[in-house]
Amino acid sequence: MPVPLLDLRAQHAQIKDEVVRAMLQVVDDQLFILGQPVERLERAVAELSHTRFAIGCASGTDALLLALRALDIGHGDEVVTTPFTFFATAGTIHNVGATPVFADIDPSTFNMSTAHAAAVVTSRTKAVVPVDLFGQMARLEELSAALPNVPLIEDAAQTIGARRTIDGEWVMAGERATIGTFSFFPSKNLGGYGDGGMMVTQDDAIATRLKRLRVHGGATQYFHDEVGYNSRLDSLQAAVLEAKLPHLADWSRARREHAAYYDRAFADVPEVRTPTIDAGNESIYNQYTVRADRRDALQASLKSKGIGSAVYYPLPLHLQPCFAYLGYREGSCPESEKAAREVLSLPVYPELIRTQQDEVIGAVRAFYGH
Repeated sequence: MPVPLLDLRAQHAQIKDEVVRAMLQVVDDQLFILGQPVERLERAVAELSHTRFAIGCASGTDALLLALRALDIGHGDEVVTTPFTFFATAGTIHNVGATPVFADIDPSTFNMSTAHAAAVVTSRTKAVVPVDLFGQMARLEELSAALPNVPLIEDAAQTIGARRTIDGEWVMAGERATIGTFSFFPSKNLGGYGDGGMMVTQDDAIATRLKRLRVHGGATQYFHDEVGYNSRLDSLQAAVLEAKLPHLADWSRARREHAAYYDRAFADVPEVRTPTIDAGNESIYNQYTVRADRRDALQASLKSKGIGSAVYYPLPLHLQPCFAYLGYREGSCPESEKAAREVLSLPVYPELIRTQQDEVIGAVRAFYGH
């Protein structure tokens, strides 16, 4: 039985009527830019993330870019982030004119190491961008304690609806950061039928500026306080996301159930190291990512059996050709480099049925002779 890494058609089949109804309402209203669908989604995401403000934008990449701009980060500034993430995290730092500074990862969770982040901070550091990788939150409370005067931009592109216990209470992704950023790329746990993003914050002034920056820097049409961007969340995408949002908790629960099933199935396979979920974290498993011996051969074997998988990410950002000017070399971030050689993400989407999951498990176990 073929098993794709992600099956968006299976999800669409379950919610088609709800989504199409919401999209047709936007078409009938003929109001495609901002408007009520975006405002309703912003309120819902703010409620989910326990934040005062949520501001929609055109993509998760733009959410990071606008967050950096809202904190006046630019030429001569440094921003600390992880090299083991999607390119946009560091690309946006470069694109506002600042310098990405890479801190290595914790090998158990793949998230940024607080100790390494603290070690690379300088007087030029204007923000830290921790990434909540593969569905679990970074140790934001540790970063805040270690770097009390440095703003945190939480790249929560993979963790909408995830939470972590901090000081004895549940804290949602985006809640404790100076600015939290979400992506609605179709492959995300809450994905649109195109691109989209959102920023959340507790700060009134930051929210006001983010709203201005997304519409060419003007709070009033044709009057511009600064040069901003055309980065508005489409009303059609907002309608899709609003229809899908009530299902998010159930989808996340299904992903956790699939992950637990994999964990049990691979417990006696020493060649496969299952994900480590940090104490206090409730992951939403945007990916189920293992460390695997002979990773490339395993992936080729799975592909030959019609089983989807992916390597997130094959080359850490500090070794990307476009960042050669920063002067990093192999060995600069050894844990990120090691992870890039070993990680493999297996199917974990909510609609995955047990027989499909058993196909994945059987193929992995057979490869290693178990």
